[in-house]
This record gives sequence, C-alpha cells and structure tokens, in this order.
Amino acid sequence: MTMDRSIGGSVTAPRVRIVEIDAFERDIRLRLPFRFGAATLEKAPQAFLRVRVEDEEGKTAIGAAAEMMVPKWFDKNPALTPAQNVDQLRGSIRTAAAASLEASAPATLFAAARLNEMETARRLPGNPLAAGFGPSLIARAALDAYCRLAGISFFDAVRCNLVGIGGPMLSGDIDVDAASTMLAGLRPASSISARHTIGLLDPITEDEIVDPVGDGLPESLQAVIARYGNRWFKIKLSGAADADIDRLARIAAVLDRLPDYRVTVDGNEQFTAVDELAALLVRIAATPRLARLSAAIAFVEQPFSRAITMETPLGNLAAELPFLIDESDDGDGAFARARTLGYTGVSSKTCKGIYRSLLKAIRIKTAGVPGLFLSGEDLTCQAGLAVQQDLALVSLLGLSHVERNGHHYVAGMQGAPQAEKVHFAAAHSDLYEQGREGPLLSIRDGRIAIASLGAVGYASGALPDFGSMKPLS
Repeated sequence: MTMDRSIGGSVTAPRVRIVEIDAFERDIRLRLPFRFGAATLEKAPQAFLRVRVEDEEGKTAIGAAAEMMVPKWFDKNPALTPAQNVDQLRGSIRTAAAASLEASAPATLFAAARLNEMETARRLPGNPLAAGFGPSLIARAALDAYCRLAGISFFDAVRCNLVGIGGPMLSGDIDVDAASTMLAGLRPASSISARHTIGLLDPITEDEIVDPVGDGLPESLQAVIARYGNRWFKIKLSGAADADIDRLARIAAVLDRLPDYRVTVDGNEQFTAVDELAALLVRIAATPRLARLSAAIAFVEQPFSRAITMETPLGNLAAELPFLIDESDDGDGAFARARTLGYTGVSSKTCKGIYRSLLKAIRIKTAGVPGLFLSGEDLTCQAGLAVQQDLALVSLLGLSHVERNGHHYVAGMQGAPQAEKVHFAAAHSDLYEQGREGPLLSIRDGRIAIASLGAVGYASGALPDFGSMKPLS
C-alpha cells in the first residue's frame, strides 16, 4: 500500500479513493417528545451512508455511518419548516457525495475529508452546520471502510495517525509533530459516564406523567435515576426566568436525594443579552432550594443565539462559571474567536466532523492554556452506528462523561430488522442489553461499558441491513 510521507516525522498514512457512496434513511418516531429551545421533536429520519474505498493497490472495502436528521438545530430559521430543515440535510449529503466522487486522486482520509468539507461549503453557502452534515457522514464511513480494509480499529487508526492529520490541509496554528505525539498518547477508556438530558417537556417525577407511554422504559427523571443510576445531567433552559427557576427547583428536589451529582446547563440560544443571563444565574445562586444544584454546575452551554454569540462578550460572567459554545462552533476558527469573549469550552459532535473534534482536542492539549475543555454533546445519537461511533470518539479524546439522550427519546434500534438487531447485540454485548423489541443502550451505575468499540472498523463489529432501508428521499 502506498503511503503519504508528507505529514511530518516518521508518521505515514495511506492514500485511498472513495469510489462508491449510497445514502439511505429510516423513519424514527420518538417515544417521548423532546423539546430543546423553541423546537419540539417528535419524529425525524435517520440517515445512513454506505461508502466503498479503494487503496492504491486496488483493494476495496465498505464502511458505514449514521446520524439523525434533526430539524431546528442545524438551522433554527423560523421561516423554515421541519421538513425543509430535513431536506437541507439531505441536500448536504447529496452535495457532499457528488463532490467526494468527483475527487479522483487518492488522498489521506484527513485530506479527503477536509477537501470535501470545503467544497461542500462552497456549493452550499450560508449555513456551515448544515453544509457540514454530509461531509461528516462521508468521513466517518470512509474511515470505517479503511479500518475494515486494513484490519484495524478506529482507535489504532487515529493513535498511529493513519488518518493523515497533517499536510497542507492542516491549519498553520497546529504543529504536526506535536499533533502526532498527542494522538499517540490517547487511550480510550473501557467505560464512560452518561450525562442524562432533562428536556423541557420531560416529567421530573412520576406524579407529573399525564399520559404514560407504558413501554417499560423510564419517562420521568425520577425513574431514569432509578433505572440507570446517572450522576451527570444536562438541563435545558427555556430563557423564561420564572419558569426556569420553578423547573430547576423541581429538578433539584429529585437530584438532591443523590449523594453527589454534577450538571451542565444548556441555554439553547434562548437568551438575548448578557444581563438577562446574569440575572437568572444570580437568582439561581440566591435560591436556597437550588444551593446544591448551583454548586454542581460544571459549565453553561451556548446561552445566546449563534447570530449574536460572537458579538457578545461574557464579561464578568466568564469569571463565575465556564462557558461552552456548541451551535456557534461552525468552523475551525470559531473556538479561537469565542475564547476572546470569555468562553473556555467547545463541543464535540460527530455530526460536525470527527476530524474537527480531533483538531479541537489537539489545540486544547497543545495550547498550554489552563481551563480549556472539550465536551461531548449528543444530537439524539441512535443505537447502532451513530451512538457507537460518537462514544468511541469521545472516549478516545479522554472525556470522562458525554451527553446521551437518544436512548431516552427513542426505544432501541427502531426500524431495524430483527437480524440486524441480533448482529449488533452480539457484536457489542457490553454496550447493549435486551429490551422488549431488541437491544437497548445499557447504562449501569451511570456508566456505559464500551470496550467492544475497539473492534475492527470504526467502532462497530456489525453493519446495518441496507436492503431494509429506503434510498435517501
């Protein structure tokens, strides 16, 4: 296999070519409505990609990736309907696939992914998050295919920098040798803490459940803790101060029964000014019923809309709590700009691109600046490829906890045929437990066991049944 030796030091990386891309989808209906910000999600299709790569010796293999096409997150423009939002993401997949297949010259996985991101963004200007959706799926599926071709795991591919982080596609602020050294030192854990999302419509206690689903899975926060033993939580805010204080007090009444816990607070772009956010945080700190919850806040996520975040310095708030950007993290330079405003954290999401997460981790670990951090945030990652690939990424990055919400709002591998469910459950018996209709994400004592993600390929010992899906509509 021909290697690219231009990436620095003794590191070498194979060059491959993407020769085939097929896109599919499955309809997913949520067991519980999930409200985040001003949007309520009840259903959405999950996209699946099947990609074939070819090495320079002519050998080929296929790989796959999956992600929910969630409306009203990538683009929150109120003029667009949820269906139009989903069509945006389908368009991103189609555009990225066309651009990827036009690139005939073999390249490292990293270079191919970066070129595809740039070309797709050029063809779909205006919304970097939506434009990046298709390239992120292709990059994951191509990496999966290469790992299967080479007979190695995702962890080995990244730690040995066989993905090829370096060369002209690498930003000038990153030292190639330092990056390779940092990657070589990464060690995935055998388990990770699950940070449970408390959505804006979620019942807090069993008494609040009006119309129970009755599927045997927890619906209230109280039941979630009893079943999964979570100690990390993510609380969504509405931006309406009185309603938020009341809801936080009801949440605290449940969480305070635990011997210890930590929370992150997601502003969901709902605040319009620093003073508005500061007033709410003052009220939280001054409310006796919220004393333990206030002390347990690890960071505040994306309080302002992406339209104003980069023009809104945090001021004195930055000294009180760590702040993280998520929706505003729409490009390589976003975190650097946010840091000048007082932010010290940035999100990792596979839907934004695995190499972008790796580059953010490299910058944070090599910057020599104390207090900078990376956090794993969910976008309703579903059981199967999506949750496995995201879990593998955040584990390799050294994160000790990750937001997980897909298992709570969707019951298991919805839409998959029985044979597919059996294959995934058998390949990852530590990750899944048997539910009424198939494998469910297994969370015990608040942790997810993930040792099986070191399988050959990108974190999956099984592939989906593409024949059971419909082509991307």
